[in-house]
Amino acid sequence: MTIRVKIAGIEKDISEVDPSWVNQQINGRRAAGEAVCVQVIIQKDSVNLMLITADCPHNGGGSKKSWSDYERELLDLWMKLHLNESKFSGGNLLAFLNQIK
Repeated sequence: MTIRVKIAGIEKDISEVDPSWVNQQINGRRAAGEAVCVQVIIQKDSVNLMLITADCPHNGGGSKKSWSDYERELLDLWMKLHLNESKFSGGNLLAFLNQIK
């Protein structure tokens, strides 16, 4: 499985992501009045999924997708941890990453 995390254009493999980097990126951008865009890219077997936070630009359209059970679990966890909302915390993102490792 490959998991990559991208915060405001800076992309890292999950093995390189640590709590101080996550919190520095999120809190620093918010303190500067910037929107925080986080993307988590998950690739495993037939899964190629990109989850994005609310402040990421959206292309507005998309094809209807039939979600696998695994993808649905990931999406449910994403929403449970409020990562689909603007006011998520670094702790929310770290909890998600720890659960999917």
